[in-house]
Amino acid sequence: MASGGHTVDTLSEIIAGTELSTFVLLWAVIIGAAIIRAFTGFGFALASVPVFSLFMPPAQAVVLSGSLSLLINVFTVKTYWGEIPLQPLLPLFLASAVGIGLGVVFLKHVDPDEFQLLIGAVVIMASLVLSAYRPGRLRPTAWHTGVTGFAAGLMNGAFSMGGPPLIIYAMATEPDPARSRAFLMTCFLFTGSTAIIGFALGGLITPITPALIALSFPAMYIGDKIGYYLFHRFGTLFYRRVALVFLFGVGLVTMGKALVG
Repeated sequence: MASGGHTVDTLSEIIAGTELSTFVLLWAVIIGAAIIRAFTGFGFALASVPVFSLFMPPAQAVVLSGSLSLLINVFTVKTYWGEIPLQPLLPLFLASAVGIGLGVVFLKHVDPDEFQLLIGAVVIMASLVLSAYRPGRLRPTAWHTGVTGFAAGLMNGAFSMGGPPLIIYAMATEPDPARSRAFLMTCFLFTGSTAIIGFALGGLITPITPALIALSFPAMYIGDKIGYYLFHRFGTLFYRRVALVFLFGVGLVTMGKALVG
């Protein structure tokens, strides 16, 4: 939302320099992505970042998406906090921190397109397998959560897409839609906080960031309310189906990015 070489720094400058059609598209995308996130517990970045990137630099798009996700997670924490005990997730959180660091190093020595193609194929295969699999009520071990956290951290550090391992884990181990959704949101609260710290240390949070958040958050809030209503209205019947379809879409988009770019 800047033109030419000039960078706008305030909310009023952004509004003055943006056409109404752009506002409508931006809000429509945010509301739609927020509905998906509120219903399934994931998917906001996948749906929003490509469109954000049409109006702003990629890094700014990622920061905006991450900031909106973290803010709405904090605002709505009472809707999922306490559903999942935190102590069993400690191996996941610790392993994800290790994975993030290794992911950054890994990216320097592996062809990103080839690895993303592999990731996309694995995610698609996992979604197909999970579509015929019904999770049991066995409690996953620390080893399971640790491996999931490490995989999520590795993918997050290398490609900023740590969601698929967490989604596969939730779909495979948790039969209750409310707990599955709460697990994902709890994990993303942790990873989102870590990401914001990383953005700040990396100098990616600029003076324009607060203005963009202020412009976008009302749409995020509206979409979250709609998605939360739909989850409580239809989540028991359609949660797993919607989540698996969207997970399949994650795989297709990942493979597509690798093949194109």
